[in-house]
Amino acid sequence: MAQILDGLKVSKEIKEEIRIDVDKIVQHNRRPPHLVAILVGKNGASMTYVNNKIKDCKEVGFKSSLIDFPSTVSEAELLEKIDELNKSKEVDGFIVQLPLPKQIDQEKIIMAIDPRKDVDGFHPENFGKMALEMDTFLPATPFGILTLLERYHIDTKGKHCVVIGRSRIVGKPMSILMGRKDFPGNSTVTLTHSYTPHIEEFTKKADIIITALGDPNFLKADMIKEGAIIIDVGITRVEDQSEKGYKLVGDVDFESCKEKASWITPVPGGVGPMTRAMLMKNTILAYKTSVYND
Repeated sequence: MAQILDGLKVSKEIKEEIRIDVDKIVQHNRRPPHLVAILVGKNGASMTYVNNKIKDCKEVGFKSSLIDFPSTVSEAELLEKIDELNKSKEVDGFIVQLPLPKQIDQEKIIMAIDPRKDVDGFHPENFGKMALEMDTFLPATPFGILTLLERYHIDTKGKHCVVIGRSRIVGKPMSILMGRKDFPGNSTVTLTHSYTPHIEEFTKKADIIITALGDPNFLKADMIKEGAIIIDVGITRVEDQSEKGYKLVGDVDFESCKEKASWITPVPGGVGPMTRAMLMKNTILAYKTSVYND
């Protein structure tokens, strides 16, 4: 029976550490860190996520601001707001919640963010620094997974890690970070995706599996080996008979895999809370390295 990698518990510990840090900053008569979120349109999942980020900011003592644009906003208007935030001495970090409406070039928006304020870690400059093992902002979800492995003292050195999914937000950065010369890291990494034939041939040999597909219950017990460590990044709403009318389901068939794995993340309560905590962590790092706070 697997032990649980409890992201909810660890995220609370991290937020408490950040709150203590912020208290010290404020006691020295300095302003608290300030995180801004830009939300375009009324996407339900995005609104929930941004509202949770604002709640997290309040918990740790950050100042937070929400800039709400209608889905009809022009690319020029959005770029103008990003330029304003880049120049503001009162803003340490900001995020533009993705996805964006069709009339807006997502790449152009990501490129426009000052890398020093890119607390999502999506800017190519930050991604490049991460790949070269230089100090930078790590994307929040991979950062959260690394922190979870670190806090639970999971040995990754020399292990075979299989990453399922190659998104720029999770899969690609995760494959780079698990192979880096550090802890957690030093793994032999295989990156698999939707075009990988017979994925189970890879997962059956894996010591660590990190799956970020968005395919409910994809990973079954017969696809993993005894004692594997399973990190489930997937989160999908599946209709059920509950009051809410749905439940959240990961990529992993949790009930069957927990009997075989040594460690496993639940959904919800695993990687999700860690992602949010790491956004707070990146924001305080941005605050501390900001030229405006020298």
